[in-house]
Amino acid sequence: MGSINAMTILAGIVGIAIGIILMMIAGKAGLDRAKNQAQSILEESKAKAENIVRQANLDGKQQIYEMNLQAERELKDQKNKIQQTENKLLRREDSLSFREENLVTKEKKLDEMTKLADDKLTNLSRMEQELQQRIDNQIAVLERAANMSQEEARSELMEAVEKKCEKDIAAYLHEQDEIAEEKANENARTIIANAIQRFAQEETIERTVSVVSLPNEDMKGRIIGREGRNIKAIEQATGVDLIIDDTPDVITVSCFDPIRREIARQSLEVLMKDGRIQPGRIEEVVAKVTRDLDESIMKIGDEAVFKLGIGRMNKELIKLIGRLRYRYSYGQNNLEHSIEVATFAGIMASELGLNQNLAKRAGLLHDIGKAVDFEQEGSHVELGAKIAKKYGESPIVINAIESHHGDVPAEGVISVLVAAADALSAARPGARYESMENYIERLEQLEKIATDFDGVEKAFAIQAGREVRVMVQPEKLDDITMVKVAHDIKERIENELTYPGQIKVTLIREVRVQELAQ
Repeated sequence: MGSINAMTILAGIVGIAIGIILMMIAGKAGLDRAKNQAQSILEESKAKAENIVRQANLDGKQQIYEMNLQAERELKDQKNKIQQTENKLLRREDSLSFREENLVTKEKKLDEMTKLADDKLTNLSRMEQELQQRIDNQIAVLERAANMSQEEARSELMEAVEKKCEKDIAAYLHEQDEIAEEKANENARTIIANAIQRFAQEETIERTVSVVSLPNEDMKGRIIGREGRNIKAIEQATGVDLIIDDTPDVITVSCFDPIRREIARQSLEVLMKDGRIQPGRIEEVVAKVTRDLDESIMKIGDEAVFKLGIGRMNKELIKLIGRLRYRYSYGQNNLEHSIEVATFAGIMASELGLNQNLAKRAGLLHDIGKAVDFEQEGSHVELGAKIAKKYGESPIVINAIESHHGDVPAEGVISVLVAAADALSAARPGARYESMENYIERLEQLEKIATDFDGVEKAFAIQAGREVRVMVQPEKLDDITMVKVAHDIKERIENELTYPGQIKVTLIREVRVQELAQ
């Protein structure tokens, strides 16, 4: 019994030991599995963490790249704005430097002219003082000899002469008018031509500038070029002055030679349209425009000669006629004016039974000297006569050129007709430019000349200054004396005023007698 219990206990102990051993074996196996699972989870977590870090790095680099691109774009825009501002400042600086050089040059010329004028004025003042001293000495001698002051002597002499001659002069003028009317039928051709002719001094207003429109203000800087090289190249190639000021979108071309001015204007337009503005290109364009303009001038001259139907003419003379297309007087185009004069002269010659083609030829060539007077010495009349002689024109044409402003006497009726046609073309409404200030001043001077005469009550300039109507005082002027006053007014108008066409002087004397019957 005791043995059984011992065995049972021993078996129990062995079973417990085996159980413990089995439990220990099972626990170790579970621990290994747990370690393996933990290792697997750790590796998986590590892989995910690496993926997350790698993706974060990629995202960060992408953002940094985009931020760099944005920063570069902004920096580039800022640099462009700075460059544009710098270019504008450089252009402004070049323009100011150019204007400053012009101002310095003009100031030097002005100083020289002022000094010269001051010297001349000093000499004139000295000579005037010497002359006045001599005159005073002579007057003093005469006053002592005549026992009469200068004013008393002048007044007495003038009064005596006026009283003695006034009636005789008025009667003489009236008599000469009647004689002229009686001989009208005998001298019909000459009187008709002279009746529409009026001698007038020439006073020309030249167009010396042309204006070129620009597409934008930046074009000014391109035309000037860096350090002014483009504008210098244009001025040197064309012989003009380019004036660039604050006037928006325009450049002024200044030159007394109208052909050079036209070449410069057309060259600028071609350069702006082409876009390549540089010294080499400028010379090419100017050369091409010059050739094209020469061809155009010849074509214009041919068309004018053909239009008038005046026959063959020397090619060089035709070219000079074409050059008149770019010449202006009083704002009137000289070629159009010459064609009008030729037409008027031809019509009047036909009416008078004269050579119509010869009159047209003389009319077309009467101002031919204006095609070269800006580049040669002498008046356009002298140069025109010289050109006509050089190319074998007839003596009638040469005399018409020389006499159309009264420089030499007219030797034939055709010469008188050309002078008359010249006055008609210049005097027609709208033919020539006259400023409003000059127009009003001329009307005021016209009325003042008439009212300066004794016995004139009122004077009115009417018909846009073509006639002055004078109201006289009947108790001071009689019918015969009015003839002399009208003649004197006419003489003063011709001597003191410059005007186109003719001015008619009309005197009106009205006597009113009233009685009251009671």
